[in-house]
Amino acid sequence: MFAKHGGRAPELDDSDTLEWMGRFIGRIHAVGALESYRHRPTLDIQSFGVEPSAYLLAHDFIPAELVEVYRGVIAQALDGVRRCYERAGAVRSLRLHGDCHVGNVLWTDAGPHFVDFDDSRLGPAIQDLWMLLSGERAEQTRQLGDLLSGYEDFYDFDPRELHLVEALRTLRLIHYAAWIARRWDDAAFPVAFPWFNTQRYWQDRILELREQIALMDEPPWWVG
Repeated sequence: MFAKHGGRAPELDDSDTLEWMGRFIGRIHAVGALESYRHRPTLDIQSFGVEPSAYLLAHDFIPAELVEVYRGVIAQALDGVRRCYERAGAVRSLRLHGDCHVGNVLWTDAGPHFVDFDDSRLGPAIQDLWMLLSGERAEQTRQLGDLLSGYEDFYDFDPRELHLVEALRTLRLIHYAAWIARRWDDAAFPVAFPWFNTQRYWQDRILELREQIALMDEPPWWVG
């Protein structure tokens, strides 16, 4: 139970709004770094990549003619994720929002109000920043700069985590598909996601993962 809050979507093309968002997330992370969760999970390759993809392959959600293609692409994608983590090195894990996209932020004149902490878990700080970025590389670079201008007023950002942006995006794509699959027996899900069991859906996911494989081998797109 929580007090009712209204609001609108934040204007993420506005530098002042992004800086304000950054300050708020920096405050969340400053508190989140004080101690670890005891019971909530960690965002890692096993739980967001290996296990979800194994579930999808084991439960016949992928059309038969695409199974081997998907299996091969997943293997390449997870190898790419591991290389990104190796390049980043031993980055710190802290308590995160975990699902920090624009749909989970209500904006008012008093600033942002974050909702939906269901996916809160331990992970790298960049997880709560990259989902707020959009557009071409130059635009995302500007947006991240604005976010960090506010963020670092309250918490230091480790630039090594930039190696993880595309890796985390890849893991989210894999995890999201399995999140739907695990709830497919709920009558609401086939209604809400009628395209999920189609061949086109899985062809698009395979293409998406191939694009991510290429992106993960590129240098970080913002280095400060």
